[in-house]
Amino acid sequence: MGRKELSRARRQTVGAPLLETFLFISVFGAALGSRINELHGFDYVVFIVPGLILMAWAINAFSNNSSSILQQKFQRAIDDQLSSPASALELLLAFSLGGFLREMIIALLTFSAASALVDIPAEHAFVLLPALFLVGFFFAQLGVLVGVRAEQFDDVSFAQTFVLQPLIFLGGVFYSAALLPEPFQTLTQFNPVYYMIALVRYGFLGYSEANVAVSLTLLSAATLGLFAVNHRLFARGYRLRA
Repeated sequence: MGRKELSRARRQTVGAPLLETFLFISVFGAALGSRINELHGFDYVVFIVPGLILMAWAINAFSNNSSSILQQKFQRAIDDQLSSPASALELLLAFSLGGFLREMIIALLTFSAASALVDIPAEHAFVLLPALFLVGFFFAQLGVLVGVRAEQFDDVSFAQTFVLQPLIFLGGVFYSAALLPEPFQTLTQFNPVYYMIALVRYGFLGYSEANVAVSLTLLSAATLGLFAVNHRLFARGYRLRA
């Protein structure tokens, strides 16, 4: 099962996310970089790259896992997997692995492509690495949860288009939330992705608009909580069995 999900992830194209990142850097760098020379002491393009890496990391983990689960449900292949000797934990980890691996590859390629265009530091690797791992695993689990609950592909598309992407874009990928007027600055602090971006940006640049320790603790708790929910759903076969 794990090998199958890894193989599926390898077949997925990575060209589109890389092209998207290149376009974001080019368009925003050209359009806004000439007007906004620096943000908090960093070149504008350098400031947005951590958010772009997180965006690629999150969206691909979510879409891969949610579509994989839903496809297996439609094909009823998941019935055999649930009836196999594999435990609920093993099945959940197998489904999670494909999306996590794909997102990791895309994030690394995105970082490499961005590094070829701009000089990106990595100031706090001891924060960056666990933050990226937790962010990736969180969105992998979120994709599993949506895939389990979804009844058709429109449900997955709705969650990604109208929930996930707005949260990411409004979390501060392309701007600093500290520069927003009220009440938008306060409203941004209710967006959970805002704290994820703050962690990744701190790991790369050494700058954060949120408390790093608190953000890391809350992200760890949220990731473990989501994993526990998914494990319970797999153990019960919720919306998985025919």
